[in-house]
Parts: sequence; structure tokens; C-alpha cells
Amino acid sequence: MEDRILIVDDEELICRLLAQRLTGEGYSCVTANNGREALTHFYKNAFSLIISDIKMPELDGIELLKKVKGLNPNMLVIMVTAYPEIDMAVEAMRLGAYDFIIKPADLDLIVLSVKKALEKKRLEEELEAYHKNLERLVEERTAKLQNAYRVLKKAHLDSVKVLAEAIDAKDPYTRGHSDRVRRMSLRIAARLGFNEEKLESLEYGALLHDIGKIGIKDEILQKPGVLNAGEYQYIQEHPLIGVKIVEGIDFFKDKIPMIRHHHERFDGKGYPDGLAGDAIPLEARIITVPDAFDAMTSVRPHSPSKALQDVLLELERGKRTQFDPKILGIFLRDKVYKL
Repeated sequence: MEDRILIVDDEELICRLLAQRLTGEGYSCVTANNGREALTHFYKNAFSLIISDIKMPELDGIELLKKVKGLNPNMLVIMVTAYPEIDMAVEAMRLGAYDFIIKPADLDLIVLSVKKALEKKRLEEELEAYHKNLERLVEERTAKLQNAYRVLKKAHLDSVKVLAEAIDAKDPYTRGHSDRVRRMSLRIAARLGFNEEKLESLEYGALLHDIGKIGIKDEILQKPGVLNAGEYQYIQEHPLIGVKIVEGIDFFKDKIPMIRHHHERFDGKGYPDGLAGDAIPLEARIITVPDAFDAMTSVRPHSPSKALQDVLLELERGKRTQFDPKILGIFLRDKVYKL
């Protein structure tokens, strides 16, 4: 597509000579004898560049420059004048003129300025197109990576859910326990303002909190009646067994504190490390509450399920001893247990 140039000068001879020379250089030219006529052409046609005199009747070159730049800030304008006043030149350049040429000017000088201006414009357009194409490619690549991450995340989660089901299958009395703890834990964490990354980590940790039970003998897990001291101590090993199962897997490293410490007590009398208060990782303090709630509301070999009101009272009694009071408060106040 050839470049179209608008030539504006109140001297017809100058307009004609410039148009002839520029046409010979391969440009399409339109002429106007004043600023107002030039604006009429500008409204009706697309131009690559404007060459304008400054001193003209009706609408001078400076006013034309202002109006053109107001309509199209990227329009190239070369100002030509027989009155070389410094203030005028400075004002023209301030308003965005590409060049300021003094009459009488060699036509070769004007042609050279035109070629430089249009080459600059072409390079800027190519650069802009390159950036847009680069942005498009980056957006496409980002979308592909995000989709791949979503697929991978779902695959990870599905795998962990299968593992959680295998854990629960060890104890048929608590089938679905890990998933219920997961859902309640996420509700608490959301109210605490966890970001997406921390919620995701908690989701996996909650699903895997009892993974150590895979290493506990079925006859102990499923024993009817009350456990003796030795058996109870044996079951208390499951957080450490869980840590040993996952500690060699990079993906699960940040879930280890949840697996290890979900049976700690707020008063420091829990296991395996006897941590107390804020020394217990926050995610583990969160999991502890739904874990205890689900245990008390489920039928187990060594204990029957309890009525909801009895369980809520039992949880309330454990405030500041077994449970973090802030987390328990959210659980009870917002009825997080209503899945």
C-alpha cells in the first residue's frame, strides 16, 4: 500500500512542485491551500504524513498541527516555513512535529525528511506488530502452561484421593473420613484468608493426614472395644509412620508438618512431639478440629458415634486444651461441620 501525503501551503506553486517530486518518488499526494481545507481532506482520507506551511490564512500550520495531533497523536507532520523564528520552531516540536524545515528549502531535503519519517513510522509499526505477536505468543504459551498445570494438579489430586481412599479402606468404619476432613479444613482455612497456594497444600495434607495408618495392623485398627495402653501407644505411631512414607517425595515435603502434627494438642499434651500453641503448624491445628469432630460422629470399633450436640459440647470443652480456640471458634460459629 503506497503512502499518501497531504501537502498544505497557501502558495499553489510550492504545492504543485512538492506534489510532482513526491509523486515521482512513488507517493500519492493530495494538496490543500490552507489549514481548514487540509482538515477537510484529513477527515475524509487516511494519510501517512502531512507537510504543512506555518503562515497561512484561515487556519495556520500551528493550529492545524494541534488539531491533527488531537485526532491522531501518531500522525507524522513536517513543518515548513519562510519565517525561521526559534519560538515557533520550539512550539512546533513541542506539539509533536517530526521536522521543522526553513524555506527556501531544497526539494531533496524535504524528500529526505519524508523518507526518514516514513521509515521511522514503518519500523515503529513493525516493532508494535512484533510486540503484539510476542504478547499473543506469550498469552498462548501461558494458557497452555496453565492448562497443563490444571491437568497435572487434577491428576495429583486424583492420585492423592485414591491414596486417601486406600487409607480409609484400612478401617471400614471411617470410610470417607479423609475427604470429610479435607472439606471442613478448607472451609476453615478460607475463613482465615488462605491464598490459593496454601489452600491447595492444605487440601493434600488433609487428605493424607492419616496415611500412616497404612502401617498399622488391621487387628488393632478394627479391634472392637477399648484399646489397652500398648495398643493405644502403637496407634499413636501413625503420624511418624506417615512421615516416613512421604518424606522421600518432593511433592509432599510441605505436607509433612500436617501429617506429623495433626494429633498435637494446644496445651502441649498431644503427640508425637508435645508441641503447644502456635508452635504447632497452623495447618495441623486446622486439621485437628475436623479430624476430632468426624471421629466422634462416626461409628468406630472401640467407640460408638455420639449425637451432634454432645460432640459440639465435647469440642467446646476442648477449647484451649486440645484445640486452638480461634480455629474452634470458626468451626462452631460458622457451622463448618455442615457438609
